[in-house]
Amino acid sequence: VRNPPFHPLLWSHAHTSTRRRPCRRSPHLSTPLSPCRLPALLRTATMLAQAGFHRALLSAVPRAFAPAARRAFGSPAHINGETNGEHAPEEEIRFLDMVQANFEKAAKLTDCAPGLLNQILQCNSVLRVQFPLRRDNGQVEVIRGYRAQHSHHVTPCKGGIRYAAVVDLQEVEALAALMTFKCAVVNIPFGGAKGGIAIDPKKYSLRELEAITRRYTIELRKHGFLGAGIDVPAPDVGTGPREMGWIKDTYATLYGMDDVFSDACVTGKPKSMAGIDGRTEATGLGVCYAVRSFLQNAEATKRHGLTPGIENKTVILQGFGNVGYYASEYFREFGGKVVGVVEHNSAVYDPAGLDVTALKEHLKTTGSLMGFPGVAKEVGAEGAALFMEEECDILVVAAMEKAINATNAHKIKAKIIAEGANGPTTPQAEEILEQKGVVILPDMLMNAGGVSVSYFEWLKNLSHVGFGRLTRRWEQRGKEEILDQLHKAGVAITEPKYELTHGATERDLVFSGLEDTLLVAMDETLVTAWRLNCSYRTACFVNAITKMQDNYNTSGITI
Repeated sequence: VRNPPFHPLLWSHAHTSTRRRPCRRSPHLSTPLSPCRLPALLRTATMLAQAGFHRALLSAVPRAFAPAARRAFGSPAHINGETNGEHAPEEEIRFLDMVQANFEKAAKLTDCAPGLLNQILQCNSVLRVQFPLRRDNGQVEVIRGYRAQHSHHVTPCKGGIRYAAVVDLQEVEALAALMTFKCAVVNIPFGGAKGGIAIDPKKYSLRELEAITRRYTIELRKHGFLGAGIDVPAPDVGTGPREMGWIKDTYATLYGMDDVFSDACVTGKPKSMAGIDGRTEATGLGVCYAVRSFLQNAEATKRHGLTPGIENKTVILQGFGNVGYYASEYFREFGGKVVGVVEHNSAVYDPAGLDVTALKEHLKTTGSLMGFPGVAKEVGAEGAALFMEEECDILVVAAMEKAINATNAHKIKAKIIAEGANGPTTPQAEEILEQKGVVILPDMLMNAGGVSVSYFEWLKNLSHVGFGRLTRRWEQRGKEEILDQLHKAGVAITEPKYELTHGATERDLVFSGLEDTLLVAMDETLVTAWRLNCSYRTACFVNAITKMQDNYNTSGITI
């Protein structure tokens, strides 16, 4: 079944038209459902399940009938909240509802009018597309893609594109909303957006992935969801510089003759295609900068009974992809000790510390953490998630959402949880952890390094000149003159001259800007949390709402 049948209870989430529409639930979804209507609903459900609309369906099925719906047509693991071998209980709310619940909790602490709060929360526009792909074996497959633009209070919109089999509309809407609030928290002038294609990229050839990416780019541009001043994508789960390069090349080839800023249509590109030095490490490094800033704040460490600084702190990472790996490298550089790494199919733990560089190479070579020499403990897929529960000072959650939920929160022994992924802690889990005194540093601050450096790349593309190109040699000559004067005055200098005199490179300036961005945002978050006596997550939402409120009050409401 290619297209799902019409049903008023399901149409809002499982629509097949390629169009732009407000992201509001259909009024039908709140209509009381009589048990006598369940058989007809389940027949519709079965057809939708066969068409691949499991998640959209269960989003619409009322809570009371969800178990029966699952028994009728089966439920893939991701619908039940499966993450790294753990199943969140059915009462755990959906990711989109998580964002809304956190927003509403923070909204009560602001003076924002209800109507404006509703505008700030709602998703402005969504796009859902389908297009055919001819596979290498000659068969034709229909590919489903999404893009959500949550807010246009500032433009362009900004957000990643993920390739994952579990991508659906509600996930994209939730991530777009988080992106809006994240940009506001770190003072980046973007509205939030997010996109995705419902495929497992490991099951497609390089040619097929390129064809999917280029066609998706055309669909985005055709419907007004791509452009340097409109909507600027970036990498996310399952994508990277390669895919961003394809997007940039497709856009520039087809539309660049009319757009001098075509390079700025996407960020996270390879450096050879107008990318920026430091973007690859940005999110993982941002996690380290933010945690270090928190631990260097005397008031914060005193309130939570923590010792200052990262030095000698033990770290466990859940997720060893781009974010997790670079976070591990920089935690080690800052003086921390990585004692555990958890992946979806394996985990390792060693209280003496892990060589994360060698471990990453081992993972690339074997596809698993198992068999890495010298570790104290290792485990396969069955018990991998249990290693998150080992003793440590800092637990970095850098995989998918809902990794920490009501089933495992009471077992977490970390003193600090740093959310490198989006939505890794459910509200129920957060309540349990707060009762235990665990510090949760929220995703919208912790993983903002990526969008911060994407902002720098966007600025570079608009100006058509790299950071440091106009100033580097001038700075170097100035420092050399100072050293020469010191030498004439008899001051002995033993360090190599270049180390003291070289001008700032693009990488130096990017990392400097990233650190400043996160330190300012961290300070604002701490001040708000302590003033309102609320969690750091709620403080981030309060700050975001307040800044967006100020923007609307200053600019006015668009007619």
